[in-house]
Amino acid sequence: MNGLLYGAYAVILAIVSIYTGEIVTFVMLGFILMSLQNINSTLKKLVEATKYKE
Repeated sequence: MNGLLYGAYAVILAIVSIYTGEIVTFVMLGFILMSLQNINSTLKKLVEATKYKE
């Protein structure tokens, strides 16, 4: 479900960027979204790893 939601966001951003002509902005937002997703998954793994040590 989470990947589907990110896909929907990407499609909405793509439609808006094509309509407004801001393709570079769409690409940069994509890079930012991928980076934030990687940070989020890493932090979740760290929380799960430290949760069982207590």
